[in-house]
Amino acid sequence: MRALTQVSGQALSFPDADIDTDIIYPARFLLITEKKGLGAHAFADRRDEADFPIHEGNDRPILIAGPNFGCGSSREQAPWAIGDLGIRVIAAESFGEIFYSNCFRNGLLPIRLPADQVAALRARAEAGGIITVDLEARAITGAGTPIRFAVADDRREALLKGWNDTTRILALHGADITAFETAQQSAAPWLWTIRK
Repeated sequence: MRALTQVSGQALSFPDADIDTDIIYPARFLLITEKKGLGAHAFADRRDEADFPIHEGNDRPILIAGPNFGCGSSREQAPWAIGDLGIRVIAAESFGEIFYSNCFRNGLLPIRLPADQVAALRARAEAGGIITVDLEARAITGAGTPIRFAVADDRREALLKGWNDTTRILALHGADITAFETAQQSAAPWLWTIRK
């Protein structure tokens, strides 16, 4: 997973409420399990709309979404597809809980903010201005007064260091795992015998 420390650029504005994971990544594409290239199918049923803001070849790394973004099923392809579009940060009033957790597991930073702060970011995005999200400082700048945001310490650390669930365990507990394996190899060597 790529580390995320600071993201800066123009933002996409997508204010629709209750965008579920089937809108983000339609079910007919679920048989595709390779992460790379899923952005080609993101929002496939909405892309024909003349004013739809999200498309393949997107160069805007921040999405200002509507409330309850990512609700619906636990479709992990939804954050995969969004990440494949080059989006690293999503700010909204609220998120579907499973989608919110899946974002962190897949290198995306979902930020929950009050409606007035989302509105300020949306106005900046629609004006084509630059927004900067600094995960180290937990702050967003570029839309007037800096906006502070909350993120759990463990999730913040994982994003800053580019850890997924497995690499986080190995980084924090690798020495303990090695010590356990060494002790177990002495105490129960038959568990470590390789059968040919």
